[in-house]
Amino acid sequence: MNELQFINELKQIGIVLNDYQLDQFRHYFTTLIVYNKKMNLTTIVDKNEVYLKHFYDSLTILMDLKVKKSLNLCDVGAGAGFPSVPLKIVRPDLKITIVDSLGKRVSFLRDLVNVLQLSDIEAIHARAEDYAKESRELFDIVTARAVAKLNMLSELCIPLVKKGGLFIAMKAQNGKEELENAQKGIKILGCKLIKFKEFLLPNNGGKRNILIFQKINKTPDKYPRNYSQIKNKPL
Repeated sequence: MNELQFINELKQIGIVLNDYQLDQFRHYFTTLIVYNKKMNLTTIVDKNEVYLKHFYDSLTILMDLKVKKSLNLCDVGAGAGFPSVPLKIVRPDLKITIVDSLGKRVSFLRDLVNVLQLSDIEAIHARAEDYAKESRELFDIVTARAVAKLNMLSELCIPLVKKGGLFIAMKAQNGKEELENAQKGIKILGCKLIKFKEFLLPNNGGKRNILIFQKINKTPDKYPRNYSQIKNKPL
């Protein structure tokens, strides 16, 4: 996906980029590639592939979701900043917190925020389950993309979501299968599924699933558990 295709495909899902935003995406790509030579941020380094499978893919959240202004969004395990940084470029009104367990990635994200001159976005070095204990139910939206299977991911993310807020899981595929295995835990944690979207990325980019859950009840205080418990015995 070249830049023109990127612009046109985003228009198809209701996103119109201005020149400044386009320039931010260019700087994002350049910074990502420079840092990727020093640390393992992504295996996708071809420009067209980055624009399709990282930038465009991150923004597919906005296809059918009307995100209100000035919401607080937490991105768990964002890695190189996906989906949160592309969302921030397109929706600068969002207040974003990125949580990642690897210090090197957090350093990259902080430098990236400076390069792109973004405000109201913070990168925090912490394990999601630890951060969730101190920041319970603070966020309107919690996102996660390619972090863990849904039956584990839900316990890392849902405790962060405020009642009435949304947990959005982005999956390459196998979303339905993962949902079946996670339904019991998601209910225990206080959420219900309100939307399951399955679609194909342009240019034969592969199948994607987006699962949107709404928080209808407070998460019981004993969750999240320690990571070893979450991993060895998912809800």
